[in-house]
Amino acid sequence: MQLVFDLDGTLVDSAPDIHAAVARMLAGEGLPPLDLATVTSFIGNGLPKLVERVIVRVGLDMRQHPRLTKATLHHYSAASSDLTRPYPGVVAALTALQQAGHLMGVCTNKPVAPARDVLRDLGLAPFFSAVIGGDSLPVAKPDPAPLHACIAALGGGPTLYIGDSEVDAATATAAGVPFALFTEGYRKTSVADLAPLMQFSDFDDLPFLLAQTRLS
Repeated sequence: MQLVFDLDGTLVDSAPDIHAAVARMLAGEGLPPLDLATVTSFIGNGLPKLVERVIVRVGLDMRQHPRLTKATLHHYSAASSDLTRPYPGVVAALTALQQAGHLMGVCTNKPVAPARDVLRDLGLAPFFSAVIGGDSLPVAKPDPAPLHACIAALGGGPTLYIGDSEVDAATATAAGVPFALFTEGYRKTSVADLAPLMQFSDFDDLPFLLAQTRLS
């Protein structure tokens, strides 16, 4: 079985670094920072959408969206893993899954360069044979194309997509791929609304759950 993971809110808690980048962008506009919870609620649909939501919240001119997105990406790329950490149990779970023979990839809406930087800086890169970012294709999640591209890069075959959010659940549904939900990420709605094949709150449980699962 191939395993494809979302990144932000699934493998890593990256909200503090994203929040810091947004705060630096806003400071450049002479504005105070938004609180962490607000910025975290904007995560999920990629950086351009996050910046759009920030612009709406603080009342900036939407015509400045391209410039402000570029500025936020600059700040984020300069310090994408200063405050970001893997969720507890992630490294041990990935080690066990790799040893069990699972090919693994990452499909995220984070731009691919900082996604690779985060994986490298946190020592997670060796686990993943494919990384598809929000700018790897002309479309991003919940369009199924990025997930299909990641699956193809791993070689095809039965795949489980593991994520934390509504975007991830919608992506899996659109791609026709079963979905596993990490319940401790950036989800905004109930678990029942997302209807995952399986759910878990502790990465220590994931290898056991997958050992009991067979995908056609």
